[in-house]
Amino acid sequence: MKPESAKARRKAPLDTPSIFSDNAIKDIAGALTILLADVFAIYVKTKNFHWHMSGPHFRDYHLMLDEQGTQIFNMTDDIAERARKIGGTTLRSTGQIAKLQRVLDNDADYVTPEDMLSELRDDNLQLVRSMQEVHDLCDEHNDVATASLLENWIDETERRVWFLFEATRQVPNGA
Repeated sequence: MKPESAKARRKAPLDTPSIFSDNAIKDIAGALTILLADVFAIYVKTKNFHWHMSGPHFRDYHLMLDEQGTQIFNMTDDIAERARKIGGTTLRSTGQIAKLQRVLDNDADYVTPEDMLSELRDDNLQLVRSMQEVHDLCDEHNDVATASLLENWIDETERRVWFLFEATRQVPNGA
């Protein structure tokens, strides 16, 4: 018996045992991979705005975005590992993120603090909707574990939306 070559090993499938059908694996892992691309895009945008924040509320906004960035980044490994656990694959490069992400980048030289927070609020709302769609897909395939993870991430994301909204809300004079 001759040893398997490195080339042969590279071509070998990542055949993770799974209770899900091939179709379910393809659907769920594919949806999680797109979701992961969006999460990375929001993470980078959140850190961008954290690094480039300015103005009278700098400290509060800077700290809030740092906390939110950490929370967003912490989702990434769980999303990717869930795709692998069910038998699928996930992101392999920043190029793949750029191809798949639905969240728009912001490369502007200057963005006002209010616009930063409003844009992140809208991006996180979009992320909630995307996670709800993946949750529906998980329900179709009876993937309760992924659905459960999504429920926690939806709650965390809704909290970010709330904080970003409240930080930009204009209270009328005399109120």
